[in-house]
This record gives sequence, structure tokens and C-alpha cells, in this order.
Amino acid sequence: MDRILIIEDEERLARFVELELLHEGYEVDKAFDGREGLDKALAGGHALILLDVMLPGLNGMEVLRRLRQHSDIPVIMLTARDAVMDKVSGLDGGANDYVTKPFAIEELLARIRAFLRKKGVALSCGRLSLDPESRVAAVDGTPIDLTRREFDLLHHLVLNKDIVQKRDGLLSAVWGYDYSGETNSVDVYIRYLRTKIEEPFGLKIIHTVRGVGYVVRE
Repeated sequence: MDRILIIEDEERLARFVELELLHEGYEVDKAFDGREGLDKALAGGHALILLDVMLPGLNGMEVLRRLRQHSDIPVIMLTARDAVMDKVSGLDGGANDYVTKPFAIEELLARIRAFLRKKGVALSCGRLSLDPESRVAAVDGTPIDLTRREFDLLHHLVLNKDIVQKRDGLLSAVWGYDYSGETNSVDVYIRYLRTKIEEPFGLKIIHTVRGVGYVVRE
């Protein structure tokens, strides 16, 4: 059964969520401050992380920033802050979803189930298919030779099909938040993907959103 890490300094809330998750059959780890949470997250073994924003030690945004340098594990942010810009910052920083306290536990459980269904499940976008487990991309069943970075970028785009991805968000999710290379790396790798996937097969699935970023659509 999948193991979920709860990083939450409100111990009563963490215990409540833990009991609900245990009831659903999940295994659960907990951490009550940012540094402990980051250490446990980086140790691996978790299928998903529930991450509070307002944490002692390291705040949730910093935990997320450091985590995204090493892992693309699904992260659902839990916070009492419901301002639009706070949500945007979390999502742009690499969070997969954002739940504002107080929340209905049924909704949180549903979101968790949705993300865990995606894990390891083959993805598709028209004639393109991706297998995250074997890290194989194919068009009409023909495997495409992709580098690790190319596959990670394509996987992130297809996983978020029909959702426009900003360049900064792609850099955070695929290269890591502290990436210090060329700022046009996303554009360069998009060209690589188009050369390998679109041009040889007559596809058009990666679309440029001028001044913003990219989106994959069938």
C-alpha cells in the first residue's frame, strides 16, 4: 500500500489526517517541522506528500523548493492562506495541488486518490504514449530515443495536458528550483522534443503560449 508523508506542525490536525489515511489503507509518516519533513521526504519511500506552508524550521515553500531539486513526487500543499498569489506561488514552485484549511477530509482523500492513480500509469496524448515506469515514449507504437531531461519535460507536460505551463514552473519541476544554467533551456528542449516527436510523425501536440510557456494538447 502507498505510504504518505504528512508535514504539518499542527499535531492534532496531522493526527486526524493520519487516522483517516490509515482507515483508507495507506501507510503514514509524519513530521512536525520543515527540516525533519525535508529529511524524510528526501529519504524516499513515499508516494505522495501533504505539505503545510507555515512550518517552523523551514517553511513549506522552502521545503518544496529543495525537494524539487531531487524529486517530482506529488505534493499537495495544505495551508490556511487562501490568497490567490499564495496559491500561484505554490503551484509555480512545483506543487501539484493546493488545499486551503479548513478542508473537507473527503475532498482531500479524493485528491490523493486522483494523484496516486496517475502514478506509474501509462499516459497518452493522441498518438503519443508515455510509460513512466519504463520511461519509454512512443508514437504509434514506435519508441522514441529521449534523454532523461527530454523525457522528464515531456512527462510533465503530458501529465498536465491542456494546462498551460509557465517556463519558470517547468524549470522548477524539471531542472530544479536552483537551476543556474541558461534561462532559455526550456525553449531549447522543446525544440529537441519537436524534432524527435512532432516532425518525423507529422504531429502537433506541443503548443507555444506566447509570453507564457507551453501546453500539450491532442
